[in-house]
Amino acid sequence: MSDSGILARFRLDYAGFTLDVDLALPGRGVTALFGPSGSGKTTLLRAIAGLERVTAGRLSVEGEVWQDETVCRPTWQRPLGYVFQEASLFPHLDVRANLEYGQKRVPGAASRVSLDQAVAMLDIGHLLDRKPGGLSGGERQRVGIARALAASPRLLLMDEPLAALDMARKQEILPYLERLHDELDIPVFYVSHAPDEVARLADHIVALQNGRVVAAGPLTETLARVDLPIRLGEDAGVVLDAAVAARDEAWQLAHVEFAGGRLWVRDQGLPVGHRVRVRILARDVSLARAPASDTSILNTLPATVSACAGDAHPALTLVKLHVGDSPLLARVTRKSAHALGLAPGLAIYAQIKAVALIG
Repeated sequence: MSDSGILARFRLDYAGFTLDVDLALPGRGVTALFGPSGSGKTTLLRAIAGLERVTAGRLSVEGEVWQDETVCRPTWQRPLGYVFQEASLFPHLDVRANLEYGQKRVPGAASRVSLDQAVAMLDIGHLLDRKPGGLSGGERQRVGIARALAASPRLLLMDEPLAALDMARKQEILPYLERLHDELDIPVFYVSHAPDEVARLADHIVALQNGRVVAAGPLTETLARVDLPIRLGEDAGVVLDAAVAARDEAWQLAHVEFAGGRLWVRDQGLPVGHRVRVRILARDVSLARAPASDTSILNTLPATVSACAGDAHPALTLVKLHVGDSPLLARVTRKSAHALGLAPGLAIYAQIKAVALIG
């Protein structure tokens, strides 16, 4: 890992739980810390922030050591922003004063994000003179994110920032998080146990279970693994980077192109050339030895079987495929897998019943 990366090695022992991780992570983009409740996601985030006392640990950011055997910077000396599940704003201050508080300890030369930029990115200019008590849950969280950015962090930590919100407020905030991803060159560690958030926002994923890392790597490759101890159940699937290649206005459909082929999706009015992400769930992929005719399925692609593994229920098999250079997952019954003779190297056709455009 180069000096642009993040090295995090921690061991913490508690009664009944041990966090033991050794990670080399990219110094840009969004890294999702993913896993079930109690897997150690928040504990790891707090260790990175210096909020947990770690006797055995090392943390370096872009080649600068924040913690090792000889030094351990306190939280206030670590140039990071922290966004909690609850915005935790000062109730007696208006939004503007809350944001200015986040800037107080930032030397001018270290400023990476101006107050005006943070306000614009989170679209909260009309809220500046209001007190937190008069804001909705979604508005408070947007202000909390803006306050973290106003501190010009070199690392942004987000601990399930949408968990306390209902679905409508969550959908309200997700586009702003995507905007941070696209416009800021600040690495983000994002804690979540929601596969839809991870699929939409993350570039890299660290899967945790019982305080240990069970998988880490680029999002697309890691989600396509069939050997993960953490099972995503109905949410198992892949995320592919694509671009709008053509639009069919007569049928309100668009063709998106990825490294392996093209897919029909519902047209959302995006221009040709626009970069998008598509999510394909394993439950929406069926397999055939020959392309079907007279079918309602628009997306049928030639593929090659890479691996097969048992699924959450003994009647099911999770099949990893490759479509060109891109991975794909399919969930079929063991009976169907036997009838088709599924084995690594077999040429097959993937029939994709649904494709979600997620960003």
